[in-house]
Amino acid sequence: MSKTHTKYICQNCAYESARWVGRCPNCAEWNTLVEEIVPSKKLPRRTAPGGAAAVALAEVDATPELRSPVGIAEFDRVLGGGIVAGSVVLIGGDPGIGKSTLMMQVACAIKSGVTLYVTGEESVAQIKLRAERLALRTPESLLVLAETNLEVIQALFEKLPPDLVVVDSIQTMFRPDLESAPGTVGQVREATAQFLRMAKTRSVPVFLVGHVTKDGSIAGPKVVEHMVDTVLQFEGERHHAYRILRAVKNRFGSTNEIGVFEMQDGGLREVANPSEVFLSERKAGATGSAVVASVEGSRPLLLEVQALVAPTSYGVPQRTSTGFDSRRLQMLLAVLERRSGLRLGQYDVFVNVAGGVRIDEPAVDLGMALAIVSSHRDVPVDARAVAIGEIGLGGEIRSVSQAERRVAEAGKLGFSRCVLPRANARSIPRQNGPGLLEVDTVDQAIEALIPS
Repeated sequence: MSKTHTKYICQNCAYESARWVGRCPNCAEWNTLVEEIVPSKKLPRRTAPGGAAAVALAEVDATPELRSPVGIAEFDRVLGGGIVAGSVVLIGGDPGIGKSTLMMQVACAIKSGVTLYVTGEESVAQIKLRAERLALRTPESLLVLAETNLEVIQALFEKLPPDLVVVDSIQTMFRPDLESAPGTVGQVREATAQFLRMAKTRSVPVFLVGHVTKDGSIAGPKVVEHMVDTVLQFEGERHHAYRILRAVKNRFGSTNEIGVFEMQDGGLREVANPSEVFLSERKAGATGSAVVASVEGSRPLLLEVQALVAPTSYGVPQRTSTGFDSRRLQMLLAVLERRSGLRLGQYDVFVNVAGGVRIDEPAVDLGMALAIVSSHRDVPVDARAVAIGEIGLGGEIRSVSQAERRVAEAGKLGFSRCVLPRANARSIPRQNGPGLLEVDTVDQAIEALIPS
């Protein structure tokens, strides 16, 4: 193996320097020089020029990837049915959200094969105490290694080799031939690349736990998310019991699936019926509350959205949202003022999605608008109704996808009415279930569910 040395390359203009400097001498940008590993000797060419051959796509054997279910249904759902051999999965989330707890439960749930749990932040004794606190049955094949040196980890990997590797966390791993500290851009990228090579050469699945920055993105270079096969985001508020595991990227499955867990004293518990759980504490007859039907992947969810409209005490009214896009909220308020005559210029507006869930799809627009109007008029929304629909800038109610599944979920939980766009109502068969109220504009929905 040829010896290597390091140099520093500007990520903005590709300027090369023998040492690190805070400001690039070429482009004058700050903190853009990143340490790179450079071979001292030129590596031999592996293939002769022109030796590559293209393959006809029709002749490629596209056999489905074999999956190994973990046994945790919500976790397997997000992965697409189970773990794929040789895949590298990156799991990110806020501190204390439950990433290490989830990985410990996954490691203990796998009974066949050797599982190597690499910890760079805790000792082996701390890992043992966590397993006892969670009352987990640790199999004899679960090995724990407290190490951050990648050369030591790779040596053990080659000696075993394991059937599954968990790394907690990738930001603590380092290559000794790099001068930079663990957690820097160069170290995180090189550590991820080394685990990627280990996974692909031995067909061993690897799970990498990653820290996040203040804005919620995974710490380190963005290229790390491009290198791995799957990126999972663990969401939820630390002070809420419920956690959402969402696939942001998945080369082996859908990116729309979510897994719902509840944090308890004994660890994370799967939530089989999230809709019923999220609506369990809903107070009937409360103003500023409405029920919406969202779809995450193949799963319909009924959620409670809340709004509070109060006279402002400041010169500029506040617009605050939790679990809902703030820009979407501004648009809905503008539509309600312009199209429905709702004067909110002197009111603060606060909106919230109960349960610590975040909603991104526009199908919940109608329910959020109804909650805002209900709070402003101090009149409750019909407690037996579910609102479905996207609101356009003209005040029209636009059709949404998978409306039939949303209506079926509402009927399963005992709701008697569904307010939805007329275009969707025409395509839903009239069977035993909730009654369908067809609307074309937001004013029609307000008149039907919130009396003046």
